[in-house]
Amino acid sequence: MENPTSTSSSILRNSLILGLFAMATVGMIAVTQQGTAERIDEAQRRVQLSALNEIIPHDRHDNDLLADNFAIDDRQYLNLTGAKDAYRARNDGAVSAVILPIVAPDGYSGRIDLLVGINADGSIAGVRSVNHRETPGLGDKIETAKSQWVLDFNGKSLSMPVPEQWAVKKDGGQFDQFTGATITPRAVVKAVYQALTYFDAHRASLLQLDEE
Repeated sequence: MENPTSTSSSILRNSLILGLFAMATVGMIAVTQQGTAERIDEAQRRVQLSALNEIIPHDRHDNDLLADNFAIDDRQYLNLTGAKDAYRARNDGAVSAVILPIVAPDGYSGRIDLLVGINADGSIAGVRSVNHRETPGLGDKIETAKSQWVLDFNGKSLSMPVPEQWAVKKDGGQFDQFTGATITPRAVVKAVYQALTYFDAHRASLLQLDEE
């Protein structure tokens, strides 16, 4: 007959071993997750910095765009549901352009996250999509890797073209739509125009003119 004391000791020993194993496993998972999160954050930082420097190239600013950030939260024009980072480009300390985050909520497959760079004179420096789920081969032409379409925004402003022309050609506007896809470019054109409207309404604070 097995000794009850021996059985209890065996159970206790096995329980301790299992407990230590569980603790070690949890620790390894935590370390792995932390390392993975840091790598993801760094990858996202590189992607963001690349997009910023595409919108405002290095030869047009002398500051660190990613470090010169400020929080912005606007639902009316930018369709933001919480605070997001915006960025300032500078030359000799003066703000020469800002890069605003904006959401086009009405893309074909849902929201499209954009960055819109606007020069101090109110003209567009550049537009880039940073996140979307648009149809490959159709709506994804908002990416510069797939099409040069977004480059057509460069130099445009609230008055050039006139407001009525801020639409795709199918709607009587100036901007091309994609073959077989109108919803995506329509949503982006509208969002970019709203970014310009926001800039116009908040120009002094965005360019820090009220601090001079």
